[in-house]
Amino acid sequence: MTGGKTEVAWLASVAPDPEACRWEWERNPRGVALLPAGKAWDVLILPGVLGHPTLDVLTRFLDRPGPVLAGFGDERLGFFVPPGTAACWLGTGVSSAGLGTWIVVPYPGRVTGRPRWLVTPDGSGTLTDPSLLELAMHEAAAAVALEEEGR
Repeated sequence: MTGGKTEVAWLASVAPDPEACRWEWERNPRGVALLPAGKAWDVLILPGVLGHPTLDVLTRFLDRPGPVLAGFGDERLGFFVPPGTAACWLGTGVSSAGLGTWIVVPYPGRVTGRPRWLVTPDGSGTLTDPSLLELAMHEAAAAVALEEEGR
């Protein structure tokens, strides 16, 4: 696997035992760890039908959005946003992981398999701005609706 040390350190820093987290990633054949949300980041989880177009919109306007995870079957995408975002986010079909929740996180270099990274952490703590994410979601939802109308 090809995760950088800074990416591993950044993600593992939220674990109750960062060394155990690193050990789990290195030795577990699935290459995943369970990490608490709400410390360094929250995660907004979008259904894949909206999440993929939202990521497309974000990458058109940003050099690099914050980390994005794809869940099993790409049915859900998780966008890493600043801590506290989950507590005040309301959106139909959007769920969140914030303080008091845990998520399955693959090794930072894992871009195949499930779960996997669509945008890997950069190690500096870059997160997606929730306001930009909301705008991208609106644009993506409009595009999806137009596409469905044209069928």
